Amino acid sequence: MIGARIKKLRQMKGYSISELADLAGVSKSYISYIERELQKNPSLQMLTKIAVPLDTQLEDLLGIGSSSKTANEHLLDEEWKDMIIKAIEEGMSKGDFRHLKDYLRYKKWVEKKQDYGNMEKRS
Repeated sequence: MIGARIKKLRQMKGYSISELADLAGVSKSYISYIERELQKNPSLQMLTKIAVPLDTQLEDLLGIGSSSKTANEHLLDEEWKDMIIKAIEEGMSKGDFRHLKDYLRYKKWVEKKQDYGNMEKRS
């Protein structure tokens, strides 16, 4: 997740990995490893260095930032925007969306519970 956020912001800024590495003062390979999710636990110090040239906050790279438009704008690609607009045009309300989200969360919970039960049966 962090890697995808960094890559998207880097591309939005028009930076290559080399340019971002130079601006942040970190190695190209380190940024590449983060973006490819090979480095799954980058240090906060390194993420802070990377956040500066991307004009974002550490919290936003971690996915815990405010819901400001600039911080989360990169999360909605054109396909998401089109789906949301179409759903609204078809009459979907915010309440409908919340119910759908709750249903999907419940469905995942049931699936995990079933998977856990199946694992216990095999033991």
